[in-house]
Parts: sequence; structure tokens; C-alpha cells
Amino acid sequence: MRFTHRPLSAPIVTVLDPDERVRVDAAGEGLYRAIHRETVADALAEMKRRPVSAVLFSVVRCGREPERRMAHVVREFPGVPALALLGAAPATAESLLQLGNAGITQLIDVRVPSGWNRLREVLGHEDARAVDRLAQRAVRLEFGDAEPECLRFFDAIFAESERVTTVRELARRMGMLPSTMMSRFFRAGLPSPKRYLAYARLLRASRLFQERGHAIADVANALEYSSPQSFGRHVRTLLGVTASEFRQRFDERRMLERFLEELVRPHLVALRRLRPLALRAVRRPSPPGLSDRTPAFARRAR
Repeated sequence: MRFTHRPLSAPIVTVLDPDERVRVDAAGEGLYRAIHRETVADALAEMKRRPVSAVLFSVVRCGREPERRMAHVVREFPGVPALALLGAAPATAESLLQLGNAGITQLIDVRVPSGWNRLREVLGHEDARAVDRLAQRAVRLEFGDAEPECLRFFDAIFAESERVTTVRELARRMGMLPSTMMSRFFRAGLPSPKRYLAYARLLRASRLFQERGHAIADVANALEYSSPQSFGRHVRTLLGVTASEFRQRFDERRMLERFLEELVRPHLVALRRLRPLALRAVRRPSPPGLSDRTPAFARRAR
């Protein structure tokens, strides 16, 4: 089952070629209203005047603008998704690299018909992505001015570009073995990474349920549960309520508070000390003829 996306509450701002504007307007019928601007500087000025849901840059057109201008948009408005549109005009490797260097990581390829569906999907799921940004900000506020390494763990959990739902995927994103990650959390006396992922998933569900048109089956499908029944079991295991009760009782603010109360605030000391990415020193092999079990004094004597 697929979502019927509600119209975005705020318009999107674009910097596109004229032919791209027409097609973007047509693709957004019923979902978004586009405000087209000629330059990145004009788009930035528009974003300062009003709330916007996203900003859409043409790869070809914006590839001719200074990289620092697009980077300024991303830096000044970290909560606004910045998307790159790859249209019919050929793009150079340099222009693609320039967008990446500016911090624009989502590329929508509309050279194929499915690209326009992808654009609607990306913009239509803005509600679910917004709660990821909300959670990242809330976690950082709990730590204050400190920048412990564990924040990289939370950033990986709430990354917008590629969500993870399993410890294996999370460990791969962080460049370590799943068993190593689980062991470090266990030794630190922290809840398991699996529990953090499970709560993050329910946080997104609470956001989606704020739109009353989304049925339980819709949300279960959007968050990649195997079935609505699986989603219901997940909710009952973690929160002790049914899926329907969860929908009625937990909006995103209450679910975020539950996440902080159970998984962050009681463990701030341990989390500050956590080094989820720290590598252990590699043990060098013993010289020939010396066994690891040989007593130290005997090895010295040799």
C-alpha cells in the first residue's frame, strides 16, 4: 500500500532552467507549490522571507554558480532539504562534484519517468524526515556544549539520506562489526543499539500518525515493517500499548520525550565516555620461537 501524500504546508524554492520549471510544476500538482528563482542568491533571499519545505537546484544551471553560494544555503538552513535535479541537459562530473562539495547529497534523476515519482516520494516523506532533524537537535541539547564521539552514533541513527533499521546496517555505516558495537554498549552498561534503533523507528511512526489519513497499515509499510501485525507487536513490546493506543497517545513530542527519558538522560555519563568507533590496538605477533603463553621473564631472557 502506498501513501497518498498530503500537500506540503510550505512551498518549495527552485533554481531551474525554464523547461525544468514546467515539468516540476506538473509533477507537483496536489503536493507542492514551487517558487522559481533565477539564481542561488535569489533562492536564499526567498528562504529568508518565508518558511519553505525544500530547495531544488538544477545540476546543470547551478553547476555554473559559485560553490560557496550553495554551501551557504545548506549551512544557513540545515533543516531544509536541499535536492539536486538532474534533467535532460547533460551534466559534467565537475558540476556533480560541486553540488556534493556544497553539501547537497540527494540527487533526483528525472531523465527517466520514475524520477518524477521519486521527487514526489522524497518531498512527500518530508514529515518523517523532519522528526529525524528534531531528534538530532534534541539529543545535542542534552549534551550541551560537549561534542562526545557518541553523537556520531546518534547522527547515524537519525541520518535522513539512508535510514537504517538493523544493527548490521548501522554497524556497516559506522565502519565496524555488529558484534563489536553490541559488545561496547554492553560493557558500558547502556541499552543495546537495537533498542535505540527501535525507538527511532517509533518516533518516525508517531510523526506519520499525526496525519489522520495514514492508516496503521500505511505507516507499517512506509517504515518497512513486514506487516501491520509486526508493527503492532513491536509497539506492544516497547511501550506496552496497542498500535491504536500508540496512535492516540504518542505524538512526536511525547515519543521524543520518551526516547530521551529512557535512552539518553539516564545514561549521559556513560554515553559521554562511549567510544563506539575507537579501534583497539593491534596485537603484534610474537617473534619466531616465542609463544604467547611463554612467561614474560622467559621471553626477556631469550
